[in-house]
Amino acid sequence: MTVDGAAPVPGRASVATAPLDGIRVLDCSTILAGPLVCQILGDFGADVVKIEHPQRPDGMRGHGHAVDGHGLWWKEVGRNKRTIGLHLGDPDGAALLLELVRQTDVLVENFRPGTLERWGLSWETLQEANPRLVLLRVTGFGQDGPYAGRPAFGTLVEAMSGFAYLTGQPDGPPTLPAFGLADSIAGMAGASAVMMALYHRDARGGDGQVIDLSLLEPIMTAVGPAPTVYDKLGVVPERQGNRSTNNAPRNLYRTSDGHWVAISTSADVIAERVMALVGHPEVVEEPWFATGSRRAEHADLLDGYVGGWIAARTREEVMAAFENAGAAVAPVYSAAELVADPQVRAREMLTRVPDEDLGELLQHNVLFRMSDTPGSIRWTGRAPGADTDAILGDELGLDENRLAQLRDRGVVR
Repeated sequence: MTVDGAAPVPGRASVATAPLDGIRVLDCSTILAGPLVCQILGDFGADVVKIEHPQRPDGMRGHGHAVDGHGLWWKEVGRNKRTIGLHLGDPDGAALLLELVRQTDVLVENFRPGTLERWGLSWETLQEANPRLVLLRVTGFGQDGPYAGRPAFGTLVEAMSGFAYLTGQPDGPPTLPAFGLADSIAGMAGASAVMMALYHRDARGGDGQVIDLSLLEPIMTAVGPAPTVYDKLGVVPERQGNRSTNNAPRNLYRTSDGHWVAISTSADVIAERVMALVGHPEVVEEPWFATGSRRAEHADLLDGYVGGWIAARTREEVMAAFENAGAAVAPVYSAAELVADPQVRAREMLTRVPDEDLGELLQHNVLFRMSDTPGSIRWTGRAPGADTDAILGDELGLDENRLAQLRDRGVVR
């Protein structure tokens, strides 16, 4: 799974062992869900062409930490993508996109509804150019409805979805995540949706189609059945801190050396093992101990037993004891501790890849392991317009004079 040796020169060379070898993707999206969809597709062999505005490239390039002006997040979400600068709002830029669409399987965009249509790139126009095209449209709230035209970011749908309402301490404010949760969930959902559409097209003899993906709906699903609970019972689930209404003991507990560990007892047998380990096997005989929801009603008692036992021991001692007892526990890691973890290292969940600007980068490896058609990181995120000449010139056939004219006008980069 890891990448060794010098970085390959980006190109259309076959990735014969990858499941998406031969699939062409145009990534016209920005921050963050759409680019993540395309990163995942690229990791598994798709030829991804990143299309950015010539003067205003994807804002992901400036998100987060940077080294010598090179954004580290961009280096990951931009990996396995060739990059061109193309102004789609210019008629010549739109015409060039249509030419690329004729050779494309998937187009991903996240403009506000109506933007492509305003540029003369409606679904009907795209479909006429390529009836087999799959168009993934990513927006905050979907292509229709009263909120369709609203600007949206993941933060807003994390608030609306119920996630923020359920996150935090019972007596504290709603809490937002410190990372792109909604976008990341939507990105993984979007990659799945694209694969369903390609399967329908290629295995079932269907045509291309439009996928309407909002940021809101995937995270609503991830938050769980709170709307169903409200609809049937009139109950609004509230913040529980690190506890759960579904099982107990379930919390974060501090060790004697100042670390934190997480415990979950979703399986009843695990709850029994935990209570035996911490010296209170008698509670297992209580009638209320038999189900997770009933145990949750006695969380103060159970947390007192478990928390007191853990507070008297170091993290190393707690981890060893839980492992020996066959009970479930995990340390609360910082990024530094995650990098050093033996399981992460053994499975190469993080892998070092060569980078043309920074020498070497530690990145998340591909999302999943496939025995016969594995994914790979072939190169990291490239500079804006790094592949414009190769794609528009060598592959699309524009001569040097025409490219120079378009550059002078700011249509390409």
